Amino acid sequence: MRVRFHLPEFAKHYRFNMLFASMMKNCPEYFREGVEIASVYGVFPPSLWNGGRTQGGRCDKEFIKNVIRSFNNEGIPLRFTFTNPVLEKQHLDDPFCNMVMSLANNGLNEAIVVSPLLEDYIRKNYPKYKITSSTCKRLNEPELLEAELERDYHIVVVDYDLNNKFDILEKLPNKDKCEILVNACCLPNCPRRSLHYQSIGEQQIAYCEHIRRYPGVPFNPTSIIEKTLGKDFHCPSMDKTFFELREQSTNVSPDAIWEKYVPMGFSQFKIEGRTSGTLNLMEIYLYYMIKPECRDEARFRLLDNMSRSGVITINE
Repeated sequence: MRVRFHLPEFAKHYRFNMLFASMMKNCPEYFREGVEIASVYGVFPPSLWNGGRTQGGRCDKEFIKNVIRSFNNEGIPLRFTFTNPVLEKQHLDDPFCNMVMSLANNGLNEAIVVSPLLEDYIRKNYPKYKITSSTCKRLNEPELLEAELERDYHIVVVDYDLNNKFDILEKLPNKDKCEILVNACCLPNCPRRSLHYQSIGEQQIAYCEHIRRYPGVPFNPTSIIEKTLGKDFHCPSMDKTFFELREQSTNVSPDAIWEKYVPMGFSQFKIEGRTSGTLNLMEIYLYYMIKPECRDEARFRLLDNMSRSGVITINE
């Protein structure tokens, strides 16, 4: 049995994810049967090709090389969230994104895509990369998803609105290519999800252009959000805690993974949390990957290691 988890954010949560991977190696008795780290996904800011969540900040080349080396030496691929849906031809030559792709071009790492333009560019210029079809494509009709699964993708992330619809999931072909997003924060059947992804893509491009032209000046995305989504837009899902998300109809519980999804033939599971705080993310990992009877001990070990390594500060 293989139960493969794709974990969030190799840059922002670099040290935490490395600590968690170390615990998996050193304390395998804590973990549920078959758990593996299939990849850690995200981007190195400022990545113009990024989508799904706007990512600010800057990473220098030495940090990028160190992160790639650290995860890859453990056999863990990095999977780049290059899911900006509004890219144009001139964006393909972005120096930073191409530098990152070149540094990680070793046959282990992967890319998640939405834009056909960028997908063709990566397949042509970086053929060693495995390609994932993103949930941002919003393929929430069974026939659209089935067609996507027949295409040349390493993995296809299933739209979360199909979670727990077992009459549909059971009939899907190539279940080994399906990735289930287990803890989606978006509202079920959100009518503005695609527009929100478009706005995020526009924000990402504007942010990258802003810091190039006006380094040190704060970036304000308000006008872009208002243009795409309206002045009164507020996403109620962005600040939900792990415990609130468990109440949504699209949430997939650990028991369901092992008792329903894995017996049906699914083995790939994505944990959302690119913008989560470290403690919130820790609770998500413990919930999904650690045996219930081992969670307290695993939590203590993680917190102790996080404190010793400076990931968090705990006052004694």
